[in-house]
Amino acid sequence: MDYADAVGALERVLAFGVHPSLAGIRALTEELGRPQDDFASVQVTGTNGKSSTTRLTAALLAAAGVKTAAYTSPHLESYTERIEIDGAPVSEDDFALALVAAFEAARGTGRYADDYTEFELLTAGALWLMRDRDVEVACLEVGMGGRWDATSVVDPSVAVITGVGLDHTERLGDTVEAIAGDKSQIIKPGCQVVLGPGTAGVTDIFLRRATEVGAPVLFVAETGATSPVADEATVRFTVVEHPTAPGGSVVLNVQTPRASYTGLALAAPRYQAANVATAIAAAECALGRTLDESAVRAACAAITFRGRFELIEAAPPVLIDGAHNAQAASVLAHAIADAWPDPGKRPWCLIGVLADKDVEGIAAALAPVVGGFVATQPVTPRALDAGALAAKIRRVTGEWPEISASLGPAIPFARAFGGEAGLVITGSLYTAGQARTALFAAPEGSASPRDRLPKIRLEPDAL
Repeated sequence: MDYADAVGALERVLAFGVHPSLAGIRALTEELGRPQDDFASVQVTGTNGKSSTTRLTAALLAAAGVKTAAYTSPHLESYTERIEIDGAPVSEDDFALALVAAFEAARGTGRYADDYTEFELLTAGALWLMRDRDVEVACLEVGMGGRWDATSVVDPSVAVITGVGLDHTERLGDTVEAIAGDKSQIIKPGCQVVLGPGTAGVTDIFLRRATEVGAPVLFVAETGATSPVADEATVRFTVVEHPTAPGGSVVLNVQTPRASYTGLALAAPRYQAANVATAIAAAECALGRTLDESAVRAACAAITFRGRFELIEAAPPVLIDGAHNAQAASVLAHAIADAWPDPGKRPWCLIGVLADKDVEGIAAALAPVVGGFVATQPVTPRALDAGALAAKIRRVTGEWPEISASLGPAIPFARAFGGEAGLVITGSLYTAGQARTALFAAPEGSASPRDRLPKIRLEPDAL
């Protein structure tokens, strides 16, 4: 089976299914010899921020000399993005090997591959590949919730919850309390717990679960904010500088119960500061010691966030962001306001959203900080029709947005409205990924957007 075969086989299984049980993933991993027992795990859940926190934690552990893997979902352009080892996506050949192992395990259980979900097979294959590559610590992003997620086949040494918001309500419950209860199930005996600032308001649910299983808790809070735990169990972060233009950097200081980390700079919006602090706390817990401050600075300076406020073109600026729910859109809106401080020169928004999402909530969050909307739709049967999306935006803003139903042609169409102020493309990771592919597919003989980006070198030790 080569990479194309592997992707084709995945497309034939229950792609968007969820089994309310861990029986499937347990059967697969038993057949594979329980690969998850051969390395330590940091499991990360949360409504938003979990992909960034997973990759940041892996980068910090790798900077500490640990052979590390990161498992995230979904991908933007290629399935290979979902499994990173030593900071780089695996090759197509290695991805195919992992899927071969998963499909053979499915046959070994006496069942058909399509009795398992896509995510169960991907997770089993990823765990097998991590063991095969002698990974020491795996940082695993939960796909959805926590209780029945395939990644919950592991017994994590560190359980991280970045925050809780209303998303996947059809699966997890229609209140933040119900969703928090589902996510709390990644907290297991023998682990340490890191709660991000986004858990404020439902921390009692996580603290109660931690008490039940005897797990110590750290809470991450911005300096000056209240903490539900004692000072000696609180991680504080302070934003020293934030971006004032697209592609700018945030600089922060982090104080953990173990150490101080100052002058951490990364090319990202302000909202990544909380994820950095959460990742530092998780990495310290995984290692049981402090991190080298210069290594932390270097890891922060080097990391990039594909599809998260990612600058694709500099002049006029074109950014993509995978915000797909109201909470993420609110965070994105703050980042736009920082990067475009002049209210009279705000970018336009090209937006494509999946049909099961809170379109009104997303539009309401973004409307005050963008010059206008162009409604489109990514290529997926889950996408909301561009006309229906436009009608929902009109209900929020009182004005009809522009409409360009096909995402590819919609990009130059929307850029014309944005003018020199630029364009933000968002609404879904499908929208972000497909736009990214289209923007980097420059005509033959022309410079790609990547070549036109300003070359910025961060020198963290000079801060």
